[in-house]
Amino acid sequence: MTTPAPAPASAAAAQHDAAANRERVRELFNASIEAKREALGAVEDAIAKAGALIAQSLAAGGKILSCGNGGSAADAQHFAAEMVNRFETERPALAAVALTTDSSILTSVANDDDYTRIFARQIEALGSAGDVLLAISTSGQSANVNAAVACARERGLRVVALGGRDGGEMARLLADGDIEIRVPAASTARIQEVHLLTLHCLCDLTDRLLAGAAR
Repeated sequence: MTTPAPAPASAAAAQHDAAANRERVRELFNASIEAKREALGAVEDAIAKAGALIAQSLAAGGKILSCGNGGSAADAQHFAAEMVNRFETERPALAAVALTTDSSILTSVANDDDYTRIFARQIEALGSAGDVLLAISTSGQSANVNAAVACARERGLRVVALGGRDGGEMARLLADGDIEIRVPAASTARIQEVHLLTLHCLCDLTDRLLAGAAR
């Protein structure tokens, strides 16, 4: 027995749905704009300091390691791509590695050791004193990101923690010399939107600071 196809919506209903959808789009845009406005005062100083720290590390021959889960993993990869290739201006490639991309490493560590160690193990292999770990977690409660932060601290890396809400466990793991950029929002989507803008700020500041140092 076949299921009958749904009846087509009336023209009036379709117009109502379109208007409601447009209104919802405006609500989401406005919510994102407001989240950025509210975050600015809370994060601008930390972002400026983080940009300077990243530029200092790269100028001294260091590298930037980045990690996160889900959308934050995509952000980690986005940032590394902007560093290695380019942001808005042509310049030499910058040393950055997203720890989220090698499926063989990730699955072997998860299978042979523990999933919480997938980033920390790579820091043990690749991280050196003077490098920077960019740790991204909207909640601050990601066990594998927090393990990476702890490992980075043990190996002499500085940490830039990009978080949200109350900072979570990630905030409590930070030490002197680390930088926390905490987005004061509750919605994961709004936090992620501010995170993306923050990453672009870090790219811009890094390029400006390194260009100035090269002159």
